[in-house]
Amino acid sequence: MEKSLREKLGKQLLFFDGAMGTELQNRGLLAGELPELWNCTHEQEILDIHAGYLACGCNIILANTFGANCFKLKESGHSVSEIVQKGVEIAQKAAAMAGRGYVALDMGPTGKLLRPMGDLDFEDAYAAFAEMVQAGVEAGVQLIVIETMSDTYEMKAAVLAAKEQSTLPVIATMTFDEQGKLLTGGDIEAVVCLLEGLGVDALGMNCGLGPEQMLELLPRMRACASIPIVVNPNAGLPIVVNGKPAYALGAEEFAQQGEALVRAGASVIGGCCGAGREHMQKLVERCKDLQPLPIQQKNITSVSSYSHAVFFGGRPVIIGERLNPTGKPKLKQALRDEDMNYLYQEGIAQAEHGADILDVNVGLPGIDEPKLMEQAICGLQGILDLPLQIDTADIAAMERALRLYNGKPLLNSVSGKEESLSTVLPLVKKYGAAVIALTLDEAGIPKTAEGRFAIAEKIVLRAEKEGIARKNIIVAPLAMTISTGAENAKVTLETLKMVRERLGVQTSLGVSNI
Repeated sequence: MEKSLREKLGKQLLFFDGAMGTELQNRGLLAGELPELWNCTHEQEILDIHAGYLACGCNIILANTFGANCFKLKESGHSVSEIVQKGVEIAQKAAAMAGRGYVALDMGPTGKLLRPMGDLDFEDAYAAFAEMVQAGVEAGVQLIVIETMSDTYEMKAAVLAAKEQSTLPVIATMTFDEQGKLLTGGDIEAVVCLLEGLGVDALGMNCGLGPEQMLELLPRMRACASIPIVVNPNAGLPIVVNGKPAYALGAEEFAQQGEALVRAGASVIGGCCGAGREHMQKLVERCKDLQPLPIQQKNITSVSSYSHAVFFGGRPVIIGERLNPTGKPKLKQALRDEDMNYLYQEGIAQAEHGADILDVNVGLPGIDEPKLMEQAICGLQGILDLPLQIDTADIAAMERALRLYNGKPLLNSVSGKEESLSTVLPLVKKYGAAVIALTLDEAGIPKTAEGRFAIAEKIVLRAEKEGIARKNIIVAPLAMTISTGAENAKVTLETLKMVRERLGVQTSLGVSNI
């Protein structure tokens, strides 16, 4: 029996297909015409493109469903289900004729910007992608490919839809400029941090750049990624010929540069705009006997905002704790009045004073914590680019914040209590967070370092059973106020040392407590 795609990823070199849109333009697709509608009107043309790529030796073909979402199809007279079903059916026919090939649901951007940069709500974007995934699963696709994304928030909505509505492999690629930046400002490290956290099977880059430019960015991606990397470049940078866009890189040169990408760490390679059948033929011929570089597991603890990642283990990471109503009468009143501007100003002040991460706690008796937490998270990430630490014991508020957060969040916290372990850890896993682990349980805070270490070890082992890597656990050995006794400082430091040496995880101290 043929190995599954998940078994092959990273173990053998796989080939995506090449361009669809530019190939359709060469066959008469008009400017402004939806390529996906050709599934209904030009089936043979679509079939020929798929068949050509499979004949070249490509392993994965993308159904012609890139823009088959409810927003783009709204005025077309066709439903999402109809277009996806037809697109998948054509690709499956090509694969059956070839006797090989994995058929993927292809999902691109909605064409709308999400809040705060646009007017599309996160859950509306999620619903659009979920509709596509449901249609693709019903049609029998073998994997889901999310590509050409330029916004981490939209990518997160698409990945959650893919993973919540299916159990299929998910491959996610984004479009960067030559400096490694997304249209919305995110960098390579932030993208890797987010996508690995969400549990995609492979990540990478496509479109926007040619292989030469992507080769410059690949080392940065490989330096922080622990899963297979996909690289699908255009046939060079676009040029204008006789008033029309074109791509200047010939098939031989494309294949030569593609080989360099494989040797630099691409586990899956294909083509995007301008890379047609000849390009893919030459690429497969040149690279088919190559083996991808081994996937290196990075023991890197990180969190991210939409724009950048923060890494633990080097210089101390400063977590600002002023966004917490405990002992702050003005903040308490502002939260009761739903005066979020006061909270935002406090956040800005901490950023200006050098905080790397902001703790966000809106817990007060008698308030709607899920509602206020949503307002706080969405508002802060709209005005600041710092990663946020979600600080709540309210599970509803916790999940809402984790879901709407644009990046890989830090969650504060999980403890050794069974109720905490059973409710918090599944959310950490689902939303790809890092989490603060408090060394306390049903019996309270142990008075000895050995007791606190035992709780830390219990949390780490339980997290691993949930599929959460140790690098995503940050143990807090609990710094107590000096009034509780000088001996507590010694216990905390001893616990810190034991945790670092025996468990190999990062640690955090709430030194403001002292």
